[in-house]
Amino acid sequence: MVTPEVEGKMNHIVLVSLLLSVSWATCSSKIHENFIQCMSTEFNSYTKSFQTIFTPQSPLYSYILQSSKQNLRWLNSTSKPQLIITPFHESEIQAVILCSKKQGLQVRVRSGGHDYEGLSFLCKTPFIIIDLVNLRGIEMDIEDETAWVQTGATLGELYYAIAKKSRVHGFPAGLCPTVGVGGHVTGGGFGILLRKYGLAADNVIDAYLIDVNGRILDRQGMGEDLFWAIRGGGGASFGIILSWKIKLIRVPPTVTVFTVPKTIEQGATKLVHRWQYIAGKLHEDLFIRIVIQNVGGESTSNKKTVEASFNSLFLGSIDRLITLMNESFPELGLVPENCTEMSWIETTVYFAGFQKGSPLEVLLDKTQLYKAKFKAKSDFVTEPIPEFGLEGIWERFLEEGLVFMIMDPFGGRMNEIPESHIPFPHREGNLYNIQYLVKWDEDETRATHKHVSWIQMLYRYMKPYVSKSPRAAYLNYRDLDLGTNKHANTSYSEAKAWGMKYFKGNFKRLVQVKSKVDSDNFFRSEQSIPSIHT
Repeated sequence: MVTPEVEGKMNHIVLVSLLLSVSWATCSSKIHENFIQCMSTEFNSYTKSFQTIFTPQSPLYSYILQSSKQNLRWLNSTSKPQLIITPFHESEIQAVILCSKKQGLQVRVRSGGHDYEGLSFLCKTPFIIIDLVNLRGIEMDIEDETAWVQTGATLGELYYAIAKKSRVHGFPAGLCPTVGVGGHVTGGGFGILLRKYGLAADNVIDAYLIDVNGRILDRQGMGEDLFWAIRGGGGASFGIILSWKIKLIRVPPTVTVFTVPKTIEQGATKLVHRWQYIAGKLHEDLFIRIVIQNVGGESTSNKKTVEASFNSLFLGSIDRLITLMNESFPELGLVPENCTEMSWIETTVYFAGFQKGSPLEVLLDKTQLYKAKFKAKSDFVTEPIPEFGLEGIWERFLEEGLVFMIMDPFGGRMNEIPESHIPFPHREGNLYNIQYLVKWDEDETRATHKHVSWIQMLYRYMKPYVSKSPRAAYLNYRDLDLGTNKHANTSYSEAKAWGMKYFKGNFKRLVQVKSKVDSDNFFRSEQSIPSIHT
């Protein structure tokens, strides 16, 4: 039975809750009103501005917010922006920066929405999202072998645009076509051409950026320190990148691909072990990565096991590839029937996982294959993992459901570029990179905890077998387990805990650049380069 005293307290709680709700709604409405008023003051040269501002009351707000979230772990997050801005013009972004500073709002910038930990669309304090979905222009200059690419364009759109102009040009970037060019390059950006041409960021020759004061700067205007920092150092720490000028690379008219799967029972352990010794020493035209996953288990007659798929691009013909493989990796037993010749642009469809014969236009489809709930981590390997170490990985894989371990070989051109060339430091001495992924469908918090705990356990198991001092990680496989900035004025020593893992000795220079160009640390997140006042 509820006593009058208890009932009175309950009514008081309800009243307070209602008042807080009304107060928040009034405050939120005021923020929207003030921001839009500021935009109209700061920004008067372009008439589309009010078509690009979406409040939580806007019919399209939820659709835009959710549309490019690639990691569905964050689909129902309670962290939602006060406003979403989808600019058509650079001057709109300038106004957004100035008005956000005046209103005390944080800014998140999203190109493809692939940030593994959601940092391009999540924030713990009031914030707005600048979604670059309308800034996707690509201007090709085949004669000069360059292109200007706006940062809202996807890798698929870039590859498609190149192919429309040339069969003998390409660009060395990632496999997933829905990844935004903006974020990909700011983390370094590696793909299947890295052994021949290095990273995407290694092939950037100019850029346009809006700084914390709203100035539009090119390479000359920003200076070499800032231009160095944004190519692999996480551009969102330094400003908003509008576009990259990239150097196109030459590819043969015909290249060759193969995928050869081997289960444990078919000798996968010895093949993976052997691959470690040769993958980084192969001819730079030959890239062989390994994708490891669980297969089978659907029935008693179809036993669950671990499969390693040897997945390759060769910049040449089948005949030359077979000769190289017989010399370097005969243990795989590659035969011409395993191989397919195609154009470079067709390989981008192949490695994206589309069905054979899919039209090139699938590269433009943003709704495709990759959305899922997942947690990822990364490592770099400097010494081959012994067979018993690999067997321990397989044992742990069999305890989980949908898990992947992707091993990308380095060597070749990567060994020739100094660690300090750009902030991405993982060069000579690294045999390969590992990406660990666990995916799941369940919605319950308990299920998320279970799967995340599993990948953290695997990561602990791998400690003896991977790089040390620091245990290195790849920024584009962002992992907040490595450490976070706890507050706006994060110290160097606190940020160093995660910063050294991504950037090694380059972290110190990144902090120096940040402190110079954004001394008040306006552009910040849980893993942004800190600004240190001396």
